[in-house]
Amino acid sequence: MLTSLSIRDVVLIESLDLEFGPGLGVLTGETGAGKSILLDALGLALGVRADSGLVRQGQKQAVVSAAFDLPLNHPARELLAENGLDGEAGEPLVIRRIVRADGGSRALVNDQSVSVALVRDLGAMLVEIHGQHDDRGLLNPRGHRALLDSFAGLSTAASEGLFRAWGAAEASLARARADLEAAARDREWLEHAVAELEKLAPEPGEEAALAERRATMQKGARLGETIAAVGQLLDGSEGGLSLLRQAARRLERIGGEHERLEEALAALDRALIEASDAEDRLAAAAEALACDPARLEEAESRLFEIRSLARKHRVEADALPALAEELGARLAALDAGGKSLAALERAVAEARAGYEAEALRLGEARAAAAARLDQAVARELAPLKLDAARFRTVIEPLPEAQWNAAGRDRVEFEVSTNPGAPFAPLTRIASGGELSRFILALKVALAERGGATTMIFDEIDRGVGGAVASAVGERLHRLAGSAQLLVVTHSPQVAARGARHFLIEKSHDGLVTRTGVQLLGEARRREEIARMLSGAEVTDEARAQAGRLLAA
Repeated sequence: MLTSLSIRDVVLIESLDLEFGPGLGVLTGETGAGKSILLDALGLALGVRADSGLVRQGQKQAVVSAAFDLPLNHPARELLAENGLDGEAGEPLVIRRIVRADGGSRALVNDQSVSVALVRDLGAMLVEIHGQHDDRGLLNPRGHRALLDSFAGLSTAASEGLFRAWGAAEASLARARADLEAAARDREWLEHAVAELEKLAPEPGEEAALAERRATMQKGARLGETIAAVGQLLDGSEGGLSLLRQAARRLERIGGEHERLEEALAALDRALIEASDAEDRLAAAAEALACDPARLEEAESRLFEIRSLARKHRVEADALPALAEELGARLAALDAGGKSLAALERAVAEARAGYEAEALRLGEARAAAAARLDQAVARELAPLKLDAARFRTVIEPLPEAQWNAAGRDRVEFEVSTNPGAPFAPLTRIASGGELSRFILALKVALAERGGATTMIFDEIDRGVGGAVASAVGERLHRLAGSAQLLVVTHSPQVAARGARHFLIEKSHDGLVTRTGVQLLGEARRREEIARMLSGAEVTDEARAQAGRLLAA
C-alpha cells in the first residue's frame, strides 16, 4: 500500500507531502489544476523515464519519494532480498528519484543507490495505473494469461519444473547426438589408430629401455676391434700371459740361489694373477658389449616405430599405452552409442509427456476459469451501460515452437460492443468511455479473486454521468474493499464514494504559479462535490445534492 508521497520542485509543485490510507482515495480539481503533474511525479517514483522538463523552473533538481507498507508475502520483498535491499520487518519501503535540470537522474531504494530498471520492476509490483490510454496490464494480451491464472488461483510451478526438465533432457540428447556424430565421422581413423596401437603394443618405459640397449650395442660395435686386439696381446703362444709363465718357470729353477731371485719370482706370480684377472674381465666386457647386428637392427626398428607413433599422435612415447586405452574406449562407446541414444530419447519422451499432461491440466482449468470470468464480467456490464456488449476470454493452443513454462495456451480478452458485431481486442473495438468501463468491469471481476494492492484509475469515469457514474463509483468502492485505490475523477458520484478526498488546486501570487493538494474535511468536501455538480457557481441545491451523495 502507498502510504505517503513527497514531491519537491516538480513543474508547478514546489513542496508537497501527502499521506494515504487504505480504501478509496479520490483526487479532484478543475481542469488544468495539475492532476497530471501529480501522476507524473508518482510515475517517477515507479521507474518512469526521467525528464529534465519536470524540474521546476529555476531549480537544480526535482525529488520525489514514495513510501509503501508491504505485507510479509508481497512479491516485491523477494526482489528486494535478491538485491540486498530488504530491511527489517515493519519498516516501510521508500523509493526516491532525483532528476537534475541538466538531465541526470538517480534512483534510491531505502537510501541505497539502485538502477532505474530495478525501480521499474518494483513499481510494476507495487502499483497498477489504469486509464483510457493504458497499454499495459489489462489491455496488453501478453499479460492476460497471468491474469486468468490469478483469477483461477492456478500455479504454474509444476509446469515450469516439467518444462525445464524436458529442456534439460533434450539438451542431453542433443549433446549425445553431436558427440556420436563427431565420433562417427572419426570411426575410420579410430579403428586404424586402435589397430596400429594394438599391433605395436607399446609398454610404459619401453622407449628408454630400447634406447639404452641400442646405445650399448652401438658402443660394443665401436670397441670390439680394440678389445679383440688386446685379447690377442694377452692370450696365445706369443701373448703376454704365455711369456710371463715361461719367465716364471725358468726363474723357479734358480730362485733358491738367492733371496732376490725369490722376490722376483713372487712378483712374477702376482703379475700372472693380475694378468689372468685382466684377461677374465676383458672376456666379460667383450661378452657384455657383444654386438649382434640382427639384434641391433631389431631394437632400432622398434625404437623408431614407437617414436614415430608418438609423434603422429603428438604425445610422449610413454603415453602411448594410455592413448591406446582411451581410443579403444571411444571406439567401444561409439559401438554402444545407439543404446545410449535410445535411453536418452526415452527420457525426452517421458519428460515431454509429463509436461504435456500438466499443460493439458492447466488448459482445462483455464477453460473452466475463463467461463467463470466471462460470467463475472457480464454481470458488471449492464450497470455500466454496456448491456449490449459481450466479453469473452479466448484460449487458443500455441504452436509447439511457442510452448513455454506456463503451458501451451494463448489467452486474450476480447469484446463485442454491439449485437452482431464481431469480437476483437479491447483496444481495437471500444471507444474511450466504453474502454474505461470495460477496464473497470474486468478489474472488479478479477479483484474478486485477488489483485494488486494499489491501483490508480486516471479519469476512468470520463464521458459518463448519472446512473452510469453511480455504478462506476459503486464498483470502485467495492474494488477498494480488497485493494488501495486512488482515482482521479471529474464525477461527483465517484468522488462521493471516497474514504479520503484530495483537492488539487492551482494558485498564482502574481509572480509564480503553484499546484497544491490538500486533504478535505467534511465541509470542504461537500463544497467541492457541489462545485463538481453545479460548475463555477455553487448553488444551495448543489450543496444539498452533494450532501445526499455523501450520505448515500
